[in-house]
Amino acid sequence: MVENAPTLKLEHAGLTVEGYSRAAVQSYWCLHELKIGFDLGAQPWDFMGIPTWFITHAHLDHMAALPVYVARRRMMKMEPPTVYVPAEVLDDVKRLLLAWQRLDRGRMVCQLEGVSPGQEIALSRELVVTVFRTTHTVPSVGYIVWDRRQKLKEEYHGLAGTQIRDLRLAGTEVTREVRTPIVAYTGDTSPAGLDNEPAVYLAKILITEMSFILPNHRRDKIHKFGHMHLDDFLERADRFQNEIILCGHFSTRYHPQQVKKLLAKALPERLASKIKVWL
Repeated sequence: MVENAPTLKLEHAGLTVEGYSRAAVQSYWCLHELKIGFDLGAQPWDFMGIPTWFITHAHLDHMAALPVYVARRRMMKMEPPTVYVPAEVLDDVKRLLLAWQRLDRGRMVCQLEGVSPGQEIALSRELVVTVFRTTHTVPSVGYIVWDRRQKLKEEYHGLAGTQIRDLRLAGTEVTREVRTPIVAYTGDTSPAGLDNEPAVYLAKILITEMSFILPNHRRDKIHKFGHMHLDDFLERADRFQNEIILCGHFSTRYHPQQVKKLLAKALPERLASKIKVWL
């Protein structure tokens, strides 16, 4: 296997999350079992088999590897991928790939789709992705992956199978859809990006950013530039119902040991037991 970009890996609730994120450097994540990825600031070679990507915004550390990924898929004679980007940047991304096509003299073949907050993308009968608004310095969105199941409505509990069958044949809707948020991904955002979508706090796995941690870094300025501070998490400690919170995108001015030491001291137990520092 070609090792061309660093990754970390975590397994939880039957899912394998792999990726890496450092502010102004590169961010990329994938969920192998679901065959989807988030952001393409770089493209680890073994992520090439992921056919569907969801891009949060068009900053270079989150999207610079898009033409690389598309070209590699074609070189390896793989099916063209599907890539979702914020609707506001769709036309520019198309022009970007056309420019690289001329420069590289190789076709950039992919299915590009623009998305907006509130939109739903069906991955399968059991999985759907919803789009929510985040707050950054450029157009940006976040994504939630939901498990959806059809369950028998409460009023029909206790009926025999033949009775339920007869109701169905008569045109009665006997089931209702039940959704469970399993993964939420915010990309870069100020705290409003979390607060805009209540399901972010309920997803089994939350992948998000904590760009700044030191007390002397002013939160008003951090929020203005679409990022979050450790104190934003402390203020919301009771809201996080997630099983795991993967925090990455730390500023490059911090040494990894500095981050781990400060968080170990600052986080209350209810957060410390959930937060995984991605460094």
